[in-house]
Amino acid sequence: MTITTARTARPAAGSLARDAPAPAQRANDLWVGLALFLGAIISVILGFFAQLMGSSGLDVKWGLVYAAALSLPFVVRTSYPITVAIVVNVVYVVGMEAGATELYVGQIALFLSMYTVGAWVNDRRRAQLARFAIMAVMAGWLLIATFRAATEPVPEGMPDAVGAMSPMVAYMMIQWLINAVFFGAAYVMGDRAYEAALGRKALAERTRELEEQQEIASAQAVMLDRVRIARELHDVVAHHVSSMGVQAGAARAVLDQNPEGAKHALTVVEESSRQVIGELRHLLDTLRGGDDDHEDPPSTVTLDALDQLVRASEAAGTPTSLRIIGDPRDVPSLAQVNLYRIAQEALTNARRHAGPNVTADVRLRYSDDDVELEVTNTGRAVIGSRAGLGTLGMRERATSMGAFLEAGPRESGGYLVRVRVPLA
Repeated sequence: MTITTARTARPAAGSLARDAPAPAQRANDLWVGLALFLGAIISVILGFFAQLMGSSGLDVKWGLVYAAALSLPFVVRTSYPITVAIVVNVVYVVGMEAGATELYVGQIALFLSMYTVGAWVNDRRRAQLARFAIMAVMAGWLLIATFRAATEPVPEGMPDAVGAMSPMVAYMMIQWLINAVFFGAAYVMGDRAYEAALGRKALAERTRELEEQQEIASAQAVMLDRVRIARELHDVVAHHVSSMGVQAGAARAVLDQNPEGAKHALTVVEESSRQVIGELRHLLDTLRGGDDDHEDPPSTVTLDALDQLVRASEAAGTPTSLRIIGDPRDVPSLAQVNLYRIAQEALTNARRHAGPNVTADVRLRYSDDDVELEVTNTGRAVIGSRAGLGTLGMRERATSMGAFLEAGPRESGGYLVRVRVPLA
């Protein structure tokens, strides 16, 4: 008969299989085999002196050979489970027929060999066939032993038969029951151990997959954070640098004719430069906040700063009004930052692209369910035909809040930017 071990058996394609025994498991097998060998030696010697088999028992020398053949195969039990099971069962039957005086370690060896086949063979069909074959052979041998015991004369000293059953037959029936429970328990426990190993492996694989997904999510979070930083820097720098450029140009144009006007324009440039430096420093402080902080780092701007933003727009040469409609409500920090930046970008676009004599109007409406920001201007709507990075940034900010950005030319002229943020 060809014997296939767990090392050569391959599970069906796509099925989960138990990993090959690790070096630590093989080292454990070595200690198990040596422990069984030591126990078998002690059991053989004590059984010999106790005359368990009477005068027909093996002598100590052959008993030690039996002990070695029964226990030492277990040093490779997880690498070759079917081979070890066959060898152990054959050695046990031969030893018992020859009169081995060891009766206890052999029982442990039979159980462990049957359990190992169920726990370590990946080809489950082959594992079942091997165990059924071993149990069939052992049952046949036990049947022969039962027939032999029933037909032989009653040993001297054993009580007479009671009814139709002799004491020897009753004793053999007890052996049948014990062996049925013995091999059945080894079969079931082996299957349970294999299923538990597959469960641990599946859990380890899912844990590894979750770790990989977490790493991917962390990398995506870093990328999104970089986009957010770039957007913040764009909004801060674009607004203030644009304002400083306009004021510097105005100062240059009127420097000779109107020194006071040039002085005022340069003052606005100075204030804008200080403000942009302050906002950049505040942004960097926010990004520098570590995990050890007990509170969330403060946002760079809030809706309360809209008034300052409007004054800066007016100082840059764009007449701008601010109206707040409704009773102010608590708005999440992220929404406050995004609404401020949308307003800032809309005013910057008006100053850049709407042409001369443009005016702007900022309206902030509070209702029970949402807060709405509306920025309009009276200039030409040339930016409506092509969405630049500023408009794209505004849409991304609106999306991050679960809102929708409306940006485009007005029917009455000019340009409209409106975003409504739900507060539910």
